[in-house]
Amino acid sequence: MDAFVAHREGSLTLPLFIFDLDGTLIDSSRDLAISTNAMLQHMNRPEIDEQTVNSYVGDGAAKLVRRALGDGATEDEIEAAYKFFIRYYRDHSLENTHLYDGIEDVLHALQQSGSTLAVLTNKPVKISRDILNGLHVGGYFAQVYGGDSFSAKKPDPVGIETIMKETSFQPEATTMIGDTNVDTKTARAAGVRACGVTWGFKPATLNDPPVDILARDVRHLPELLLEEER
Repeated sequence: MDAFVAHREGSLTLPLFIFDLDGTLIDSSRDLAISTNAMLQHMNRPEIDEQTVNSYVGDGAAKLVRRALGDGATEDEIEAAYKFFIRYYRDHSLENTHLYDGIEDVLHALQQSGSTLAVLTNKPVKISRDILNGLHVGGYFAQVYGGDSFSAKKPDPVGIETIMKETSFQPEATTMIGDTNVDTKTARAAGVRACGVTWGFKPATLNDPPVDILARDVRHLPELLLEEER
């Protein structure tokens, strides 16, 4: 896909769709849990279950590490644990991680419609790009930004605002798609539509604040997104 596709056909403005990564495009739960527990073992802490790790996902790797260590960890311990986690996860991030069933079909359908696609995640950007390329879908996206791409992470709107500026889209033609209220809050802060997906890590959070579009089945996502643009 070209870096920035044309997004006007006559008087019709084609949409920009910005996707979250973990819990939206990819199921990374197993690799995140393994990496978190490797970090905890390295720090002489007890392991935690995968469901608990999943509940810590969404606000970036630093918050994940801090939450996993629990109360009482010193800043030096948190820093050492974060460095270990990043090194370990970078080397093991594709061992079990996979696209959710049907996601590549979704990306293909949206690309064929003339839409522009991007990714905005709180995961470190290099790891995010490596995962997308490793899963052979990196070429669908005009841009991929991560939690270390800007001075602030989601729900700060800087990522969405930057992508819109770079691709010359206005808020009314832009939708943020994600599995948690972090993504909804980011959309609200940037003045764009919010689409929630229920197959991710924290679907129960999608009511706070409410989303504009709710997708319960991957197969229906293109129809739901494109219907909003008609």
